[in-house]
Amino acid sequence: SGPAGSTMQCETRVIELPEQLCEAVERRFGTRFSSLEEFLIFALSEFSRDDAAQMDEAERRVIEQRLRDLGYV
Repeated sequence: SGPAGSTMQCETRVIELPEQLCEAVERRFGTRFSSLEEFLIFALSEFSRDDAAQMDEAERRVIEQRLRDLGYV
């Protein structure tokens, strides 16, 4: 298997998100990520990494608050 984030094809799921939330994320992160899907893959990958448990507590709280503000948590 390839490294995390590789372009290897894998099975995908279709999910539904509120349009207003999608637009807010696209406005805020559109210059950093080419699509909403790319942003979500990045965010979910960061939270599912094995070493995420070792993340600094203050950093974790900041990320969780940002995701909460965006309506993800």
